[in-house]
Amino acid sequence: MISAPSPFRDRILPVLTVILAILVIWHIFVVYLNAPFVRDQAARANEEITFAQVVERTFAQERPILPAPHQIVAELWDTTINKAVTSKRSLVYHAWITLSATLAGFAMGTVLGIALAIAIVHNRAMDKSLMPWVIASQTIPILAIAPMIIVVLNSIGVSGLMPKALISTYLSFFPIVVGMVKGLRSPDMLLLDLMHTYNASPSQTFWKLRWPASMPYLFTSLKVAIAISLVGAIVGELPTGAVAGLGARLLSGSYYGQTIQIWAALFMAAGLAALLVSIVGMAHTRVLARMGVKP
Repeated sequence: MISAPSPFRDRILPVLTVILAILVIWHIFVVYLNAPFVRDQAARANEEITFAQVVERTFAQERPILPAPHQIVAELWDTTINKAVTSKRSLVYHAWITLSATLAGFAMGTVLGIALAIAIVHNRAMDKSLMPWVIASQTIPILAIAPMIIVVLNSIGVSGLMPKALISTYLSFFPIVVGMVKGLRSPDMLLLDLMHTYNASPSQTFWKLRWPASMPYLFTSLKVAIAISLVGAIVGELPTGAVAGLGARLLSGSYYGQTIQIWAALFMAAGLAALLVSIVGMAHTRVLARMGVKP
């Protein structure tokens, strides 16, 4: 007998199980990685400690190798709730600096990606010549090209938001190009022939057939693009020695060995990426609903 669908069993329970497994493994490694430092401190103080004391102290170190979950939560609470959003110690302030570059780069990457996809689909020469270069551009590690972009733009007086946005553009345009090329070519040949029998112009075929057919591909690509755009903005802050932004928090935490600060910034970045992807997903649902597609 087939049981009735259950949202808790089918969706929530699997997620909770994975989270629980991650937390168990995380706590084990907190003890394993931080215990040598605890034992070394005890040896220097000629103190004999039990295993229970070792476990207790590994979860309360000021600069642990691997912070415990409660330490990260406490740091996130302190730097988001207890600090004013205008404070340079607030993660909300730093997240906004990174978010502004992310959104600027994502917007430029979206426009560039869609334009290139349209050109590739409608021009055979562009397809044969440009598409290989688009693919080859992503073989260059962003950590290698980001400092060069920053240095070149600084040499001509361009600094601040634009260099980080360009790095985000460089990363985000690629999934949009690939997705839109696939989407614009997704209509069946019978539908294209039907448009031809209607004597439809290329622009009519594009707007009435190819563009609507590409929407699912576009929004799937946008989800990838906006997440990778955030990565680009963070990477763009590293070679500049920036004093604001999530990348700057990671950099300063690395300089001073503040691992809790590093992990808090990482979790803030992950949460910000999840929020951005969720917003794109909601826009996707709304657009498909307006187009008459049932969920």
